[in-house]
Amino acid sequence: MDKQLRQRVSLKNPVHFLALGFGSGLIPVMPGTFGSLAAMPLLIPFLFMPGYALLVVAVIASIVGIYLCGKTAEDMQVHDHGSIVWDEVAGILLTFMWVPLTLWTLVAGFLLFRFFDIVKPWPIGPVDKYVSGGLGIMLDDIIAGLMACASLHAILLMIS
Repeated sequence: MDKQLRQRVSLKNPVHFLALGFGSGLIPVMPGTFGSLAAMPLLIPFLFMPGYALLVVAVIASIVGIYLCGKTAEDMQVHDHGSIVWDEVAGILLTFMWVPLTLWTLVAGFLLFRFFDIVKPWPIGPVDKYVSGGLGIMLDDIIAGLMACASLHAILLMIS
């Protein structure tokens, strides 16, 4: 991120701090991947909670993310800058809904989510291209997370 753009955001601002994935989005290479990695520890409490708890938190993260990402993009004066990674955080949470959290499923889910987020197959690509604002920033990763979740469930069904 160039110096002028970096001056428009501050990790002291809670909206920016969250939108930038707790600062992980500021890593200069592969910020989306590092934002996704930063979200992984957030799954730990869900080892001890009922399955619907992750759904509730993922939906809240997705809804709140529309504001966080939209406001940060507005402050940066750049739509969907790579450093805005709260959408990856929400997408990762959605990926693991009702999935038994093991090392294998965590790696597989992470890779599936990154695949869908990077490749952007239909309907992710058109959503990413044509939906703007905070909703546009969030929606492609929400769909990627849901597609990764469905794929992970299909894999788990095939191997069981």
